[in-house]
Amino acid sequence: MRKENNKSILIVDDDMISISALKNIIGGAYTLYAVKNGKEAVEKAKKLSPDLILLDVCMPTMDGYETIHQLKKSEITKDIPVIFVSSYSEGDDIKNGFSNGAIDYITKPFSHDCVINKIKEAM
Repeated sequence: MRKENNKSILIVDDDMISISALKNIIGGAYTLYAVKNGKEAVEKAKKLSPDLILLDVCMPTMDGYETIHQLKKSEITKDIPVIFVSSYSEGDDIKNGFSNGAIDYITKPFSHDCVINKIKEAM
């Protein structure tokens, strides 16, 4: 069920601890959905059309870069903003995230204020 503000976020991460941390930080302000891999993310995004996707970079089978590529080539999901979420925090990693179509980049471990501010900016 969607929240009053009708804004939703799809969290994509193979690590349940990261998913739980993001859910705890974001709280009840948005309707939250979570999946554990890129394939599920593409399918879920096509069904739900979330307002934002928080996408882990390093996942087995289909990493975040391949996932965003699949999202951006679909007419249904190409305009959904994506924020990469990763423990990779070097300049080249962040640059690579932007060059692959992300609107922002959040590094792990999560900073509560950083996550909230970046989500608010994206919405």
